[in-house]
Parts: sequence; C-alpha cells; structure tokens
Amino acid sequence: MKLYYAPAACSLASHIALLEAGLKFTALKVDLRRKTLADGSDYRLVNAQGYVPALQLKNGEVLTEGPAILQYIADQAPASNLAPANGSFARYKLQSWLNFIATELHKNFTPLFDPTAAEATKSAAQQKLVQRLTQLDQQLAALQYLVGDYFTIADAYLFTVAGWAKLVKFDLTPYPNLLSYVARCNQRPAVQAALAAEGLLPKGA
Repeated sequence: MKLYYAPAACSLASHIALLEAGLKFTALKVDLRRKTLADGSDYRLVNAQGYVPALQLKNGEVLTEGPAILQYIADQAPASNLAPANGSFARYKLQSWLNFIATELHKNFTPLFDPTAAEATKSAAQQKLVQRLTQLDQQLAALQYLVGDYFTIADAYLFTVAGWAKLVKFDLTPYPNLLSYVARCNQRPAVQAALAAEGLLPKGA
C-alpha cells in the first residue's frame, strides 16, 4: 500500500493507524501547495481533489477521505483492535466519534489555517471550537480512550486534530482532560514513530 500524506495534516491519523496495525506501506509526501509529489508528478492524478490522505491499494485502487481510510486500515488488521467489529454497536459509536471529529473539530480548525479567511469566519470557527472542546473535555473526564480502555482509529484522528491547536495558537489549557488524553496518546510507540517519520518531533527528541 501507499499512503499519500503531508506532515501534520489529517493524514497523520492514517499514518498512525497503519503503524498501529503493523501493515506494510510506503509513505509518499505530498506538496499540498503545488499538488505535486517528490518526483514532481501531479498528485491530482492520484486524488483529483488534491488533498490528503489517499491510500493506494496493491491492486491500484485508491481510497480517499480520512474516516474511510481509517476504517479500511482497521479492518485489515482486526487483531490490532483499532476498530470494533462491523455491525456492533461499539462500531457505530466509533463512527459517531469519527463524524464528530470530522465535522465539529476538523472543519472548524480549517479556517484558522487559511490566511485569506475573513476575521469573522475565523472568530465563528473559534467560538464553535470552544463550545465543542468544552463538551469533549467533559466527556474525556471519564474516558481513557474514546470508545473504552483501548486505542482506536478515532483516537488517532482526535490526537491529530488536537495537535493543530499549537499550529494556529489556539489555547488548550482550559481543557485539562483533553491535554491529559493527548499526552497519553503521545506516549504510544506508533504515534512517536509517525511523528518522527513526518519530521514533527522536537529537535533533539
């Protein structure tokens, strides 16, 4: 398999999941501004939308959209417990979390990265993030990980999105349970390996 990624983008979640699953893959870095790969080829020939992640399978098929890719990865390595069994209520809970992260957190962080976004747009996104992160922090008070006592693909996604706060100078100190959760995820070997591979660890770490 080939994972097309950009450092610190939402593709980091898929990178973490692949390592957690122990699957063999090649990571190919995408220049999102130029929409090119390291060899200069047009990334849009892989994913017409031009964004990451994309996962190319051995048969040449390409899967896009993070939550779909994450579930595909989990299902290739069921023993890794990265997702509950299909059809179970726990699986639907996992999908609920993936949708929450995508629509309520990921979507609202996006304008904060956009230098062309109006200040009113950024302010509205920040207000929505405060609301959703306050709710999330309350839920995390009673949770080790999002669907129980074990790490899943939803945790890989939330860890990735929470990491964007530092990049856009969004203060997470009002959310101590979230900060503890992020620190817990950060200690996992697969998370550290993905961060290292993408050049995201502090120098000297």
